Amino acid sequence: MSRRRHSDDSDAGQPHKRRRTSEPSEIEERLESLICRVGEKSNSSLESNLEGLAGVLEADLPNYKSKILRILCTVARLLPEKLTVYTTLVGLLNARNYNFGGEFVEAMIRQLKECLKVNMYNEAVHLVRFLSDLVNCHVIAAPSMVAMFENFVSVTQEEDVPQVRCDWYMFAFLSSLPWVGKELYEKKDAEMDRLLSQTESYLKRRQKIHVPMLQVWTADKPHPQEEYLDCLWSQIQKLKKDRWQERHILRPYLAFDSILCEALQHNLPPFTPPPHTEDSVYPMPRVIFRMFDYTDDPEGPVMPGSHSVERFVIEENLHCIIKSHWKERKTCAAQLLSYPGNNKIPLNYHIVEVIFAELFQLPSPPHIEVMYTTLLIELCKLQPGSLPQVLAQATEMLYMRLDTMNTTCVDRFINWFSHHLSNFQFRWSWEDWSDCLTQDLEKPKPKFVREVLEKCMRLSYHQRIIDIVPASFSVLCPANPVCIYKYGDESNRSLPGYTVALCLTIAIKNKASNEEIFSILKDVPNPNQDDDDDEGFTFNPLKIEVFVQTLLHLAAKSFSHSFSALAKFHEVFKTLAESDEGKLHVLRVVYEVWKNHPQMIAVLVDKMIRTQIVDCAAVANWIFSSELAHDFTRFYIWEILHSTIRKMNKHVLKIQKELEETKARLARQHKRRDSDDDDDDDDRSSDREDGPLEEQIERLQEKVESAQSEQKNLFLVIFQRFIMLLTEHLVRCETGGIDVFTPWYKSCIERLQQIFLQHHQIIQQYMVTLENLLFTAELDHHILAVFQQFCALQA
Repeated sequence: MSRRRHSDDSDAGQPHKRRRTSEPSEIEERLESLICRVGEKSNSSLESNLEGLAGVLEADLPNYKSKILRILCTVARLLPEKLTVYTTLVGLLNARNYNFGGEFVEAMIRQLKECLKVNMYNEAVHLVRFLSDLVNCHVIAAPSMVAMFENFVSVTQEEDVPQVRCDWYMFAFLSSLPWVGKELYEKKDAEMDRLLSQTESYLKRRQKIHVPMLQVWTADKPHPQEEYLDCLWSQIQKLKKDRWQERHILRPYLAFDSILCEALQHNLPPFTPPPHTEDSVYPMPRVIFRMFDYTDDPEGPVMPGSHSVERFVIEENLHCIIKSHWKERKTCAAQLLSYPGNNKIPLNYHIVEVIFAELFQLPSPPHIEVMYTTLLIELCKLQPGSLPQVLAQATEMLYMRLDTMNTTCVDRFINWFSHHLSNFQFRWSWEDWSDCLTQDLEKPKPKFVREVLEKCMRLSYHQRIIDIVPASFSVLCPANPVCIYKYGDESNRSLPGYTVALCLTIAIKNKASNEEIFSILKDVPNPNQDDDDDEGFTFNPLKIEVFVQTLLHLAAKSFSHSFSALAKFHEVFKTLAESDEGKLHVLRVVYEVWKNHPQMIAVLVDKMIRTQIVDCAAVANWIFSSELAHDFTRFYIWEILHSTIRKMNKHVLKIQKELEETKARLARQHKRRDSDDDDDDDDRSSDREDGPLEEQIERLQEKVESAQSEQKNLFLVIFQRFIMLLTEHLVRCETGGIDVFTPWYKSCIERLQQIFLQHHQIIQQYMVTLENLLFTAELDHHILAVFQQFCALQA
């Protein structure tokens, strides 16, 4: 009835006109809701829901075809966990309306090309998989799908293209076979055998130098850490051996076989993979995370083996659910727990393994780390009788394997576990981990417990942490986070600067101005300066020590007090820390005062960078200095360094953005002038308008070059200091006949890897410089291997 009203142009009644504008949008919203919600829990069967929806959509096709096409293409890309539900729906529509089926296939191919053009490779995989499953629904003819896959595999024969490009096309092909392998093999067995033979040949010759950099554990026991294509290839080989029989994918189209097999099929239009360009950014390779096997849950359903295709399908679907719902933790948890076929598999084990696989994924997790904490908490609330036990078992396993765990993943494990404990009254059976108390404190287990308790203190307070752990763990408990003020003790009266510190204390309490502070500091002798050498405010370590110690002591009450002190005496800081040595010494004094409070050090350094009291290079030099050697492997040190690098990167991006916006403004001005054919006076006024913008562009270009130079220098400083430290260690071990692989060495070399991985997009800009200046062929192979692994990531 509503459709008739829409098509009746002769009806010009005002009320109907108003309804005309609202009704299409209402119907479109209803269609979107119906399509998006199909396949969710319902009183009716999935088959009857699909049949009903196909009838509704068929009736609406004459007026809402483009909208229906757009929604179906979007769900194919964004809701891959319901892939077979939507392919069945498209199959039913194709059986009723052949032309619509053809238009949908063409729209999907257009969308696939667009995704590849704009580097949306993860979405493109879902589209390829969707197209392949349409073969099962008799929408696409099997030979044309095989032809498309032949084009995909032919990419491996291209010359001078990165391996990651070939990898993606190979993954898109192989990861579709659990859905469509049986159908394609029945129709085109010879062609499929040839494709699989070419695949095997490619997989044997591809480089895998990058693998050690991406592994969560360095040991392959109890579970091998396989490269993702190797693992998928093993799963597909087993699937082929099992005659393509797969037992986990929901296939609603089987119920409609009598209808679908009568439908006419479409041939895919010829698809040529778009050529590689400089702007192409392919997904990085991965290593498959394995934590559980069938022995971990002896009482429940059997967990599929690591090389069974069911394991791949389950994990893919769980990853897809997280990707679709990660912003809504409650929905995400509910969707994960209502995964189809959950009574046939140990679902809780799969969910926990998949969540940790994402959390520990290198170089970075797909979503922000805190999301995984909140998701696991939500899952524990929904399944209080079973999931917490699985999570505790997983935590125990991770703890037991800390000795071989990648340092970056240990950091994430510390962050997750401390946050998780803070939501459960910090309850944990610490006695079970008492084995760490008999080990060297630099070993991974005691180090982990110490860092967890340190993080827990940030989320609570010192006395609470002392109370929650057994007395035997006191050696690993964080120190009381108090300020160490060396001028506060009467016994230190003989210290140089003691009397000046007392004067400063009184002056600051009396709200002295910057000039008054300078006046008091004027009398502080400079231990670095000869009596006859008077250069005024040069670097004076004692002056910095007296001022910074006193000010931080007086502002020690809270972060806010400290920030206010930095702001009030900003001019004094800037003057005292004018030179590079001055900046370095300010940081040394901050460490001396707050060495028992790592969080305070981190926030003060952060604030000092923001207010330009110190610069990023000074922070990097300080971190690698001998004064910090004792804390070099501590978590907070690397937190500070990564935060510093991120600040530098943001600063460069901000100026680059300003430059681009100013250039765009000038271009718009030129466009307006070109479209305006007025007299010369207007041209002259336009030239006058251009002047300030062109000057601004020039200034910004200089700022960008300066910032990029600073950024490059920061990375050079960091890598140079890493190389010096590691080389010294290697030479010391070699001359002393000591084993190189100490806990310190493992931590240091993996921190070097971490810098490369976490900032890979920026570092790639400076690869040539790094290769020519630092990572040369003469460098020790232990250190050079890290650089070569990094280069192989996008090779």
